[in-house]
Amino acid sequence: MEQNDLSGARIPTATYRLQFNAGFRFRDAERVVPYLHALGISDLYAAPLFKARSGCMHGYDIVDHNRLNPELGDRDDFDSLCGTLGRHGMGQVLDFVPNHMCVEGGENERWLDLLENGPSSVNADFFDVDWLPVKKELSDKVLIPVLGDQYGTVLDNGELVLSFEEGAFFIGYYEHRFPIIPKTYSPVLTHRLQELEQLLPPDHEAYRELLSIVTAITHLPFYTDRDPERVRERYREKEVIKRRLWALCCDCWPIKTHIDENVRIFNGEKGSPRSFDLLDGLLRQQVYRLAHWRTATDEINYRRFFDINALGAIRMENPRVFEEAHRLVLRLVREGKVTGLRIDHADGLYDPTDYFRRLQRACFLETRLAGLGDTDEQEKGDQGPDSRAETILQRYDEMLEVSPQAKPFYIVGEKILMKNERLPEDWPVHGTTGYEFANAVTGLMVDTRHGREFDAIYARFIQERPNFAEIAYLKKKQVMRFSMGGEINTLGHYLNTLSESNRHTRDFTLGSLIRALVEVIAHFPVYRTYTATRKVADRDRQYIEYAVAKARRRNPAMSASISTFIEDVLLLRFYDSTSGEEQEQWLDFVMKFQQLTGPVMAKGLEDTAFYVYNRLVALNEVGGMPERFGMTLEAFHGQNIERARSTPLAMLATSTHDTKRSEDVRARISVLSEDPAAWHDTLMGWSRMNRGHKVTVQGVKVPDRNEEYLLYQTIAGAWPAEWFTTEGAHDDFVRRIREYLLKAMREAKVNTSWINPNPVHEEAALHFVDTILRDVPANGFLADLRRTLPPLVRCGLLNSLSQTLLKAASPGIPDFYQGTELWDFSLVDPDNRRPVDFQKRTAMLEGLRTAEAERGTLSLARELLDTMVDGRVKLYLVWKVLCFRREHRALFEQGKYLSLEVQGERSDNVCAFERYRDGETVIAVAPRFYTRLGVPSGGLPLGAEVWKDTRLLIPFEGAGRAYRNILTGERVVTALREGQTTLPFSAVLANFPVALLEAAEEE
Repeated sequence: MEQNDLSGARIPTATYRLQFNAGFRFRDAERVVPYLHALGISDLYAAPLFKARSGCMHGYDIVDHNRLNPELGDRDDFDSLCGTLGRHGMGQVLDFVPNHMCVEGGENERWLDLLENGPSSVNADFFDVDWLPVKKELSDKVLIPVLGDQYGTVLDNGELVLSFEEGAFFIGYYEHRFPIIPKTYSPVLTHRLQELEQLLPPDHEAYRELLSIVTAITHLPFYTDRDPERVRERYREKEVIKRRLWALCCDCWPIKTHIDENVRIFNGEKGSPRSFDLLDGLLRQQVYRLAHWRTATDEINYRRFFDINALGAIRMENPRVFEEAHRLVLRLVREGKVTGLRIDHADGLYDPTDYFRRLQRACFLETRLAGLGDTDEQEKGDQGPDSRAETILQRYDEMLEVSPQAKPFYIVGEKILMKNERLPEDWPVHGTTGYEFANAVTGLMVDTRHGREFDAIYARFIQERPNFAEIAYLKKKQVMRFSMGGEINTLGHYLNTLSESNRHTRDFTLGSLIRALVEVIAHFPVYRTYTATRKVADRDRQYIEYAVAKARRRNPAMSASISTFIEDVLLLRFYDSTSGEEQEQWLDFVMKFQQLTGPVMAKGLEDTAFYVYNRLVALNEVGGMPERFGMTLEAFHGQNIERARSTPLAMLATSTHDTKRSEDVRARISVLSEDPAAWHDTLMGWSRMNRGHKVTVQGVKVPDRNEEYLLYQTIAGAWPAEWFTTEGAHDDFVRRIREYLLKAMREAKVNTSWINPNPVHEEAALHFVDTILRDVPANGFLADLRRTLPPLVRCGLLNSLSQTLLKAASPGIPDFYQGTELWDFSLVDPDNRRPVDFQKRTAMLEGLRTAEAERGTLSLARELLDTMVDGRVKLYLVWKVLCFRREHRALFEQGKYLSLEVQGERSDNVCAFERYRDGETVIAVAPRFYTRLGVPSGGLPLGAEVWKDTRLLIPFEGAGRAYRNILTGERVVTALREGQTTLPFSAVLANFPVALLEAAEEE
């Protein structure tokens, strides 16, 4: 059932994320659609579908925004998928990547064009390249840090290979491919010309044609010539030269042989360094400078996605780039095949607010043009396409004048919000992709009372007292030094240029400016600010002043005048002498600064500090704050109330392709917080058991104490719900733990890293994993896992049910990551991209529907609890709640939110709230802290024996009000107790561990 909001956007009721790749294609997704519809999903939430680098498993390495990925199928396959979605009344929310493209592998035609034509390329303004970089030798060139060793070594090894294909020359380096500038073909064509003359006389037609081609090459304009007419001439004539050259080779065998032999000579002979001089001379004339990958740290002159050399940033602020990059996606919007957009890494954009405004405007135009139809002449009148578009856009502008917050197309932005940070109010989006909810619901399952005890346990085990804020600060500085030094140097030189324009600041040295800049960024409390005009928002002003003040306090020897200058620039506090042109430069600096703070935060915090500070790793999630030990009920309700007010249609996530651990892993690890003493004893016992399996490397036991602490939590969290029941399952689990630990150690950058791997330490740590998880009878650790994990696993499963219900009933649009409707104990990618068994899930859902029809809801619910480990109980919960939500979507999308008070002995063990609208009411009840309920081993937290006198206060109702439990079919009735209307939990949770209560009609 489709429903639009007031401005016309099609709003999902629930989304389901699918990861597309060569192993899961359009046709595979089409087969899943009936299952998703039956499950209660309204919209397919698709990973990027446009052409990506060959073999890409996630879709983010885009090489062409205007072609579907052929590895996923052809256009007919895609259209068939969309047709099936349409027949089921479902939409498609597409993940779109506006910030970067893959520039390695030789598949990006725009990048290849830039490499062939340099700063005068028609795509030069597509990519964010600094053609006048700090390193003068790179002026009008692009550094390509792709080589596995020093350039000279790679060249002398014969790894750079010249080739001739269809009239053009290329350099190959393994899977990489780089074009040779046609202007530089002559050295290859004219080498050994005298030998060719012995085969072909000077008056031979083919020989004269070759010389004519060489002459034409000399007349080609240089790639630095940016005169439009000269650029057109070069584009035209270079292609003519290639065609002539290839035709000549096809017609004249001696010419082709001559060129092939020259190519062989240019490629040199390994062991003879001087034989590579010709190729070296040719490479020096190119637009690009091939270099060792480590040079990127200091000298890269194109903006990247984070520190990934393969992903070059594009200048989406350029109107032409916006138009070109969105041509296909907007056509799909017009065709109704894309009904919503998820925008990846919006913080990487030069001006995110402007981007979202342009995107909403473009989507409005396309949907309205589609509404006109191709044959509706009465509506069109005599208007041509341009005037129709102009009329529609005029309507859009008029709509914004009346309703500035109108959002006519469903768009969510990937945005990580830090503590107390809110989504920018001027973004015309429906909300975020839901990281903040994932952290909130995990935090709710953590017992906040035990933070200090966990501090002590962690400190005792690793034998130091870590401070998360200090770790984050140091790791951000580490990232700026070793991964993003080039970006820091470029920004520092820009700041130095600004300082030179004023006599009061010109004495600031480059080094002092860069050091101060690093300190400010390291203390930045949010991912970025959003200044785009000469007016700085109050929220941004506070973040900047905080960062500068913290930098000053930490560095008392730092010149106060330098930090003041940086603060002045970031706050655009212009001097009286600052000219209009200089003010524009200040603003440009600020906007480039804003593009850098986000990647530094992401790499320093999420991808480094989160692997170093391991007190309770359920809290180490994207957008999370590990130093805060959980979230109170009041804070959780407050966040829900705020979302209901400001972004009621934002996505709600619990697992995503980016999460460090799946929702079910976090739910289980959270249980540890309930009983610190038990965790302490278990931890110390495991450590004693396994002490003898550690290997000493350079005088240090491996793994170190912090790695060991992380490993035990990971094993406990990812352990399957059932003991390994299939052949090879145990070995597969060990493999996954090995891969995870290796990634975690490298991300932490303490004993090893991606840049400088320490193979001896890594092998010793992986040997430890193999040894402690070896499936042999004498392994006491495995035996202890069998003894200690079942209660943890059971409580974790119950936590998962609670957080699933909370996601489905809270304000926002619940999103389900592929496969998580059953138990899923995945770790960080690529572990969370393993294939999903949809046949199994389809059969299970069909079995649930049949069983409910035959045996009734209550009987089925009880049965599912007896076999909880198989995951059907979670699938059942998702199915029942989503179908109910789809039938009552206005209640969930527009309904008010009211937190409900719980009284009695177990009052702290329940989160409950009410959603109500126009006479409709639904109550969600989600327990937590199951170890504190005193349930016997193997028992369930049900009935009066567990819940005793615990009761739910129902405001604005009297006694005798009936509610129907959607999950069991039972009716529960309010009663008066001490003058208050209540529902006893002994009845609400009599037969199922969570409840969704619908106010029943009066009889």
